[in-house]
Amino acid sequence: MQSRRDFGKILLSAIPAAACAYGAEINSKFGGVQIGAISYSFRSLPTEQILPAFVKSGLSECELMSNHAEALVGAPSTAAARGAGPVGPGAAGALTGKGRGPSSDALEALRQWRASVSMDKYKELGRKFEDAGVKVQLLCYNLGENVTDEEIDYSFQMAKALGVRAISSSTKVTVAKRVAPFADKYKMMWGGHGHDRTEDPNEFATPESFATIMSYSKYIGVNLDIGHFTAGNYDAVAYIKEHHARITNLHLKDRKKNHRPNMPWGQGETPIKEVLSLLKREKYSFPANIEYEYMGADDPVTEVSRCTKFCKEALA
Repeated sequence: MQSRRDFGKILLSAIPAAACAYGAEINSKFGGVQIGAISYSFRSLPTEQILPAFVKSGLSECELMSNHAEALVGAPSTAAARGAGPVGPGAAGALTGKGRGPSSDALEALRQWRASVSMDKYKELGRKFEDAGVKVQLLCYNLGENVTDEEIDYSFQMAKALGVRAISSSTKVTVAKRVAPFADKYKMMWGGHGHDRTEDPNEFATPESFATIMSYSKYIGVNLDIGHFTAGNYDAVAYIKEHHARITNLHLKDRKKNHRPNMPWGQGETPIKEVLSLLKREKYSFPANIEYEYMGADDPVTEVSRCTKFCKEALA
């Protein structure tokens, strides 16, 4: 029987050929603005199809979910490692997002695997993406509230091995305080991913909560999700102008104000075009990553391709 480790090797070896088969060199830097996507956008696809999906969508920049990265290098098959849903790996398994986490036995197997996995595997994975024309610039590593120090350290080791510029993370303000010494240790930016749960001071949602986490370390910043920020009734353009030096990356989606839902791009109230114009005008270097959540009628590659086209036209 084929082991999970062998399966990971097969996936790694197949990635470049599968991705490069789709055509010419990819470049999704439009008007000087780097457009990419978080791999969560392709969560409905088998993990081995994620990189080809980036290529087919015309995207040369990737924010890689840690569960996808781990699956590609041979992690034990758990709900977290498969990326079955909107959660990433964490010490308790049940992380930000919905649904039940993996069993305690599966989590223990994953912990043991993490303790022994060689960081060279992540270096190889980063090279495989780059060889296919897609640069992994961010690692998205979500953290549960009872995450261990060992796992926080592991997340930074993984990020260093992948060669990313920063880590993004959905977690809590109290966890960000624990992350700060590790960000200082590795001298790597770590961006808290915002949502619109403005009623909870332990969530990354308000300008005040972002200010709190940034006070913990000069390496703590903001992964600003402009859709959630708009849903929370805040001004994304004004916030980016004021805090651009501490923004690790943006997440692009279109939501309506007053906590109303995700919409197909152009039908919500998020100032996507205005934000992209600001990035172009001011030459900000952080990437703006598509996070496909509105669940259109077509497959995710088609929908993300539409979002890519939206960005390109806005930046023309």
